[in-house]
Amino acid sequence: MTPSALLRRHPSALLLAMQLLSLVLYPLIDDNESGRMLFGAIGVVAVSLSVWVVDRSPARTWIALLLAVPAVVLTVSAIFTGSAKLLVASAVLESMLYFYAAGSLIAYMMHDHRVTTDEYFAAGATFTLLAWGFAYAFFVCQSWYPDSFTGLRAPAEPRRWMELLFLSFTTLSGVGIGDVIPLGMPARALVMLEQFAGIGYIAVVVSRLIGLGMLRVARSRIED
Repeated sequence: MTPSALLRRHPSALLLAMQLLSLVLYPLIDDNESGRMLFGAIGVVAVSLSVWVVDRSPARTWIALLLAVPAVVLTVSAIFTGSAKLLVASAVLESMLYFYAAGSLIAYMMHDHRVTTDEYFAAGATFTLLAWGFAYAFFVCQSWYPDSFTGLRAPAEPRRWMELLFLSFTTLSGVGIGDVIPLGMPARALVMLEQFAGIGYIAVVVSRLIGLGMLRVARSRIED
């Protein structure tokens, strides 16, 4: 199978790979022009891939496009103008898009009792979408409510994007390392919602995929 055919057959794998690659690229982002351009470029690609994944699921693609198109426009505008307000507005839309894309992948994984290879990739991609969605929500919360978060490094300063993404991953996974701490009530509410989402996702979706996968293996052994 050629790489292009593999990507067409497993689009969730490409989205997952892009999200994981972003984890490597985001630490390169600084408070400078090149950093903003890199941040925006990653955002545009990730948004496009999210819409593509939604199109392959039972969800409505037009809803994803309604969120994605203005998000891309605002992101590009923020890159060239350096406007913090435009960046926050794009973060609102990107957060909503990632949550919608995550929901569409969950619907895709739950729509039948068969487990495919792409659904395993979708399970990983959904986790990253939820993590990014909450990270953008944290970013917006910090912009609207200053001093929402603190941390071990420069506790009086706003948290950088990578710190908020780190907080999101540790919260969603249940690790909770604790070097980034929510202080404001809106921030704590978001963290509690993410904790609930993480437990629910693992308990319902991941456990279901594991159970169906084990059932498929057991049936194949019986047939053999």
